[in-house]
Amino acid sequence: MKVLFDTHTLIWFIEGIDKLSLKAKSEIENLNNERFVSTVSLWEIAIKSSRNKLELKKTFKEIIQSILDNDIQIITVQLSHLNVLLTLEHDHGDPFDRLLIAQGIAEGMTILSADQHFGPYPVRVTW
Repeated sequence: MKVLFDTHTLIWFIEGIDKLSLKAKSEIENLNNERFVSTVSLWEIAIKSSRNKLELKKTFKEIIQSILDNDIQIITVQLSHLNVLLTLEHDHGDPFDRLLIAQGIAEGMTILSADQHFGPYPVRVTW
């Protein structure tokens, strides 16, 4: 299975914060899964950190290194993702999450997220 980390899931995993559900933790640790983080999440972290709206234990550079050290692949935004984004209803107003949802749909990924706002969209979400 291909799993895409929501931004909070990535932060909790990388920083060792004990907020991951047992199911999310199991999917992250399952070596049969392909694990992905989006540049969208990295962009969100960079923006919120630079505006002091997000406190992190690790630096941005350390987060990137942890992603690489844990064999998590980084996915960039593709035109196919934007085409899906154009078709989504506006049930969720967060532009970062909407793009993650579009990537999940376009790439057939399951999103690891505790966000209840993902429910109305045709994307697999596990928590």
